Amino acid sequence: MTGVLPRETLIFTIARLLEGVRLVAVGAASPIPAAGSMLRRALDEGQRQVRLSVLGSVEHNFFTNGSAELFDSAGQGRLDAFFLGGGQIDGQANVNLVGAGDYPQSSVRWPGSFGSAYLYFTVPRVILFREEHSRRVLVEKVDFISAPGTSPKGVYRPGGPVALLTSKGLFTFDKTRPGFTLDSVHPGHTPAEIAEATGFAYDAPAATPNTPQPGPATLSLLRGRVLTELAETYPAFAADWRRDLAALAA
Repeated sequence: MTGVLPRETLIFTIARLLEGVRLVAVGAASPIPAAGSMLRRALDEGQRQVRLSVLGSVEHNFFTNGSAELFDSAGQGRLDAFFLGGGQIDGQANVNLVGAGDYPQSSVRWPGSFGSAYLYFTVPRVILFREEHSRRVLVEKVDFISAPGTSPKGVYRPGGPVALLTSKGLFTFDKTRPGFTLDSVHPGHTPAEIAEATGFAYDAPAATPNTPQPGPATLSLLRGRVLTELAETYPAFAADWRRDLAALAA
């Protein structure tokens, strides 16, 4: 079987972003971040013990007290990485999980902020992940700040964003500017396409590299151990992945 599926590019990119972590947590309804974390755990086996908590999973969640234990771990500085998405994300890495339009008369409402601001402040490696890459999502300025990307000088903040991963490319975040830089472009996409689909300004090198792809050994892990582990929590996603692999092999 040749070729790499788009979802496998995203999963492998997440695994690369998690290099060096010891404890990572993944929220509910996040199969791609969960798979990337499982791949990181598999790649590091025998070198370090990567602990992974997938909220909502029976097999892959060592927390026994739900979100309370997650927040305690983050506040104690024991949680190395977490993932945040959002209905809107802007160029300052602000995240909107409340709704579009003028709050509180929002024209569209989303689930809400929950603990996003707390985790954004306490977890040192927050990866922003949103598959949809459009000007509807990646906006110049969010309509409501659920979780701020940066804080004023003098505010104690060990946590914050390090990257933004979408279906088209990978951005890194520099909190000293603050702002994003286009790090790489996924196969099948171009820097011009990303510029057209992004509503905020960002830096980009003169020649943006392609996003690295997994080699044969990593693909074997992905399509074997990781896919099997993921199926326990995300059976529908795993079934779709298997169908895509079957189509790729045909």
